Amino acid sequence: MNVSPARQPSAFIPIAMSIAALITVLYHIAMSGIARETDEGAAAHIWQLLMAGQVPIVAFHAVKWLPRAPGTALRILAVQAGAALAALAPVYWLGW
Repeated sequence: MNVSPARQPSAFIPIAMSIAALITVLYHIAMSGIARETDEGAAAHIWQLLMAGQVPIVAFHAVKWLPRAPGTALRILAVQAGAALAALAPVYWLGW
């Protein structure tokens, strides 16, 4: 049985979490604007949980699939990194 690493939950869950984090930031900007707030709100905590929560999943995927299918696993890790950078970009750009 030949199982593709791209079809594993450890491949697509971190991407979905990064997209959800990006949507959280964009929703917060749409509702509250880009001004800095004195207290971190729920959106900041959700973003932090989504971004930190994907780290062990990405690590698991790398440990499991890099030895078995290095080419595919590296492409998936690159997409995961790109999605994480997309979620980090507005936070960095706005200086939050």
